[in-house]
Amino acid sequence: MNESILLIEDEADLRSVLSVRLRAEGYVVDSACDGAEGFDKVTTQPFDLIILDIMLPNRSGLDICRDLRQAGFATPILFLSARHQTNDKVLALKLGGDDYVTKPFKAAELLARIEVLLRRVPIRMGHGVHQFGSIRVDLRRAEATRDEKPLYLSAREFQLLRYLIEHAGNTVSRVELLRSVWGYDSATLTRTVDMHVACLREKLEENPRHPALIITVPGVGYRFAGSKDLP
Repeated sequence: MNESILLIEDEADLRSVLSVRLRAEGYVVDSACDGAEGFDKVTTQPFDLIILDIMLPNRSGLDICRDLRQAGFATPILFLSARHQTNDKVLALKLGGDDYVTKPFKAAELLARIEVLLRRVPIRMGHGVHQFGSIRVDLRRAEATRDEKPLYLSAREFQLLRYLIEHAGNTVSRVELLRSVWGYDSATLTRTVDMHVACLREKLEENPRHPALIITVPGVGYRFAGSKDLP
């Protein structure tokens, strides 16, 4: 279970060097070279963190941040920009950014900022092993398998699955999931919950269009259909 990071940066050399460094730290890294590509990836794939430049081709980082928050995405955003003015930083944070690092930067500082954002909601390990069909989830080791083969889940996907398993049989609202898994209180950001649930279904369900494990409760949220505890 490794955290996934999307790096939206138009400087090719910086994008390459930073991607290599982040992967060396154990992160799963995807990248985009312009604002349009970056926005498309954020809205179609789940990420645990976005590293976002401001001055991008096609679409600025500020516009991306604003539109993501207005659309209901809660993914943490770390701005990485050559703009040093205080008003630039204030605007970026007011639009929904979580942190702001100026170029040039020290790699150690950036990595520390990333760690802080990713542990905003600590990953709490559970106490058991759960089996549902061919899926086995070990909460103690933070591992999931299908037919005894490793099943890749991002850090946030695993946290979401853990929470649903621990509340199996109960309906949990999107707002509750947003608060408990993402650490956000705003009910306007629930779209990020729906996207992560959709991705979990693609990985867990036999038929994601007709889910048998993660059930939608219309107008409320989701209910996990139960799992079997194993010794």
